[in-house]
Amino acid sequence: MGEGVIERPAVDGNIFAEQIVPAFEPVVLRGQVAHWPAVSAGRQDAAAIAAYMLGFAREASTDVMVAPPAAGGHLFYREDMRGFNFRRDRVPLRDVIAEVLRIADLRDAPTLYASAAAADEHLPGWTDANPLGLPTPGGTARLWIGNATRVATHFDMSPNIACVVAGRRTFTLFPPDQLPNLYCGPLDRTIAGPPTSMVDPAAPDYQRYPRFAQAAKHARTAVLQPGDAIFIPATWWHAVDAADGFNLLVNYWWPTNGAYSPFMAMIHTLAAVRDLPPAEKAVWRAWFDHYVFGDDADAAADHLPDHARGLLGGPGAAQSSALDAYLRGGKA
Repeated sequence: MGEGVIERPAVDGNIFAEQIVPAFEPVVLRGQVAHWPAVSAGRQDAAAIAAYMLGFAREASTDVMVAPPAAGGHLFYREDMRGFNFRRDRVPLRDVIAEVLRIADLRDAPTLYASAAAADEHLPGWTDANPLGLPTPGGTARLWIGNATRVATHFDMSPNIACVVAGRRTFTLFPPDQLPNLYCGPLDRTIAGPPTSMVDPAAPDYQRYPRFAQAAKHARTAVLQPGDAIFIPATWWHAVDAADGFNLLVNYWWPTNGAYSPFMAMIHTLAAVRDLPPAEKAVWRAWFDHYVFGDDADAAADHLPDHARGLLGGPGAAQSSALDAYLRGGKA
């Protein structure tokens, strides 16, 4: 499928912020976190990284997905779409670590996957001992721990840098414009937050999902080893396969849209606009183009004096305050 991901050696914070993030392209950063003590432990064996993590662990519980051996590590919907092929438990993270270590070398083991556990809450002291050294304003280190897992193709609302600490991970990425070819699943009943593609990229059913053949031409793949990191821009689709018996990834998301979610704006538009008569829908398409999507949308109020622009003023605290007040008031 497709091609490889752009690769670079480790970068400093300035290059990351000024070159990599604005380019809006995924980039593998080889050896970016190779200096972490956790990576040194992860390169030894499962017992070493488990012991390293348990040295920080406290009794805080986290969410864990548990799937039977028949799932083959693929955490997904049931065939009838009436539920999932896994259950969710709430377990102390230290118990998750111990259990993943126990079953790491077992054949036909169940799948265990603890996702997005905040490091500061569960492993206090971890972030000081393993500093990222890249700017992720407002981001926090999050832990992803499990045995061999296959995470369905999904996207994140925020930019993401993911660092492999133990085990190998294969990332398969698709550009945002491949949405029509990825056959998105339910928007509201999701596996773990954002919507997912219904297509298994490892075994695509082209009879059921014929347009995926086009998405496959645009796929980009990368295999990461302990110490490597990958930058994934917001809204880029990605599937993640963890290959080994004990896998640890640490990631950082950071917000870029303040208090407003483009996804939730789209849901509101779905409710308010999609099913209007064609003529009315065309009117609102013109409004959206004029005020939001047009190349000169930011100049739509240039004919007004600054003090009269209100909601149409430039980005900043004043506009955010005006928007909040207007939305809370329920006008129009």
